[in-house]
Amino acid sequence: MAAMQFAPFSFADQEWLISDSRAVYWPAQQALLVADLHLEKASWYAQTGQMLPPYDSRETLERLSAAAMATGARRMLCLGDNFHDDGGPARMEPEAARMLRDLARRLDVVWIVGNHDAGLAAEMTGDVVEEMRLNGIALRHEALAGEAGPEISGHYHPKLRLRVRGRAISRPCALRSENRLILPAFGALTGGMDAADPALIAAMRPAKRAEAILCAAAKAVIMPVWTA
Repeated sequence: MAAMQFAPFSFADQEWLISDSRAVYWPAQQALLVADLHLEKASWYAQTGQMLPPYDSRETLERLSAAAMATGARRMLCLGDNFHDDGGPARMEPEAARMLRDLARRLDVVWIVGNHDAGLAAEMTGDVVEEMRLNGIALRHEALAGEAGPEISGHYHPKLRLRVRGRAISRPCALRSENRLILPAFGALTGGMDAADPALIAAMRPAKRAEAILCAAAKAVIMPVWTA
């Protein structure tokens, strides 16, 4: 696996690092933040007859472990849709289950529940919560309408879509406004929503502007997406 790269950016008067693996590190809290792992998505599809290679959980957990090691994180905050469905833990093959247990032993893990995995409390090693606040920042799965303070969430899987020299380019990104930060989906089998999609614009309201943030060549690429 190639060395993971990180790039700095700011949000809510704090300094952060975003990785090319789509994780965000919060140095002040020694915390690694990820959203939308969607573990065991391939095995969920297999139940419906759509056969995909059953290694998505291993790939996701390998990148998650690498991000934790690269940053020296002591905590891992997972912002919901950790599994693709409530039955995911029971379907996990032994090696992926071992990797997940190892992460939970090495780190203090907080699992914020999402709309895909609301029934996971009994299955997870670590703390399972609906949402939390840390240093005045709300952490939840989906952006909450009316939230006045700073907030970090997931759920929408934002992607920056551009045309460069006639080529369409799409990259997972974080989406930042004055007080909201929506993380990219971390999971191996997660799609994405255009950062300029009306649903994402609505989720960021009442923002005056939104910017896409991603890591490229160890530098933060920050692109304006829309303004009010």
